Amino acid sequence: MSVSLNQILEMPNAALLAEQINSALEKEKAERNHFYKIIDENKKTEFINGEIIFQSPAKLRHTNSIKLLVTLLSTFVIKNGLGFVGSEKMLVSLTRNDYEPDICFFEKSKAESFQPDQMQFPTPDFVVEVLSPSTEKYDRTTKFDDYAAHGVKEYWIIDAEHELIEQYYLENERYELLLKAKDGTIASVVLPDFKIQIRAVFDEQANLEELKRLI
Repeated sequence: MSVSLNQILEMPNAALLAEQINSALEKEKAERNHFYKIIDENKKTEFINGEIIFQSPAKLRHTNSIKLLVTLLSTFVIKNGLGFVGSEKMLVSLTRNDYEPDICFFEKSKAESFQPDQMQFPTPDFVVEVLSPSTEKYDRTTKFDDYAAHGVKEYWIIDAEHELIEQYYLENERYELLLKAKDGTIASVVLPDFKIQIRAVFDEQANLEELKRLI
């Protein structure tokens, strides 16, 4: 259960809690600086709530879904000059945590400032996470709340095992579920003309047909 600022300020020990929080955050900051020194571009590593999280290798269906969706998204974005699509190894640094989303899209106004040697990136406008046993708890809780708090406008959660997509859109600082489906079409809100068959995220032949249409 979340606690609001007003609820904290009503507590008689609010000042003591603030001191404890500040102390904990200072220790976390030192650990985060250590994280920046040890991260390796060949390994997927994230910094979440004070912990360095090393991700295990992904299953084929996980990487295949990422590959298929990135192909469609990148083609659409490049063709229309809309910004930049990144996948897996882009380190997104928010106020407290650092994530490497499976897929992320940055609108043109942000992407134009990116440099060739840049290794940390600001809040994306659209994020996709593909579930795995080791990441699902973060994708559905910590990342879900953190992405919303930092203004990621659209968030897709893909269950590659069950070939299912959940689409969330940010409304009044909270994610609202727009779609949860295995078949039919899905249309992005951030990229309003990007509308694809859901099967194209899981099936190579369906992906090829959608790619031909987008081109």
